[in-house]
Amino acid sequence: MGALSLSVALSDNPMTAPIHSGRVAAEGIDWSVSAIHPSEMFWRQLKFGEFDISEMSLSSMTIAASQGVRDWVAIPVFTTRRFFHTAVVVRTAAGIESPADLVGKRVGVPEYQQTAAVWTRGALLHEFGVAPEQLTWFMERPPELSHGGATAFAPPTGVQLSYIPGDTNVGEMLRVGQLDAAVVYIAHRNLVDRSRSEAGAIGGVRTLFADPRAEGIRYYAKTGLLPVNHVVVVRASLLEKHPWVALNVYSAMLEAKRVANEPVLQALQPWEQLGLLPPETAADIRAADPLPYGIQAQGVVLETLAEYLVEQGLAKRLVDIKDLFAPSTLSL
Repeated sequence: MGALSLSVALSDNPMTAPIHSGRVAAEGIDWSVSAIHPSEMFWRQLKFGEFDISEMSLSSMTIAASQGVRDWVAIPVFTTRRFFHTAVVVRTAAGIESPADLVGKRVGVPEYQQTAAVWTRGALLHEFGVAPEQLTWFMERPPELSHGGATAFAPPTGVQLSYIPGDTNVGEMLRVGQLDAAVVYIAHRNLVDRSRSEAGAIGGVRTLFADPRAEGIRYYAKTGLLPVNHVVVVRASLLEKHPWVALNVYSAMLEAKRVANEPVLQALQPWEQLGLLPPETAADIRAADPLPYGIQAQGVVLETLAEYLVEQGLAKRLVDIKDLFAPSTLSL
């Protein structure tokens, strides 16, 4: 029997690069892999279901599951994660010196329900006491080009939200002073996002936190959370016929991460030889996995996101996050 032919969509990032290059493949699968920007990929999957395997917005998948939609099954592979609230940008002229100063301000977002925005609002509320209802929201993606268009998105109760007109975008509105801040800013070209200027190239715009790295370290030390926003999914109907696909794909993704990290770990050696990096520190770095896959290591992070979705009025009910994942992966 020949290999199973599948279509795959993955973003172009270090964790997936070995798959795009063909260096890593999944056993028993002959896959055709496309590199697609996440914003576009998630919209295409949610609206058209174009690929057998892809990355997916964890928030949108959870929202759909809360509505009884189970078209996709997740595999505990988390290709991108970061401290999203540290990337909030503000106009200097808006007088925003701290998160508390966001209250009453006009805030742009590509998509209200996108995972990065959910994590950012969660941090603003739980770390700084700033609630979503205290901001005025402007969303760039129209319903027909949004993830929420496939999950019946409507502004949660108490949230004031308007759609940005099609002839402008978050970046332009920041530039001319029609917005005071953006909780998520995307300027990479794709079919659903319209902003084009990098935030750093917009005059009078800076990050909310003077030292985003320091804020990320503080947040992690306090909460233990390194937020996840992308998860890998497989078409549910495919897994019903071929349940072995889940673990084969997981193994391939795990190997791709190992290959991606290999050069970084090898690069430590010269500093060890010169005595600039203590051997015990190098050993700790090699032993650590800062971006772990698997549910066991990420349960608290995943559960926190599920709770935020209910708290922010985006999910109809609290979803048991384990129900989203392939049964064969639950012990990983």
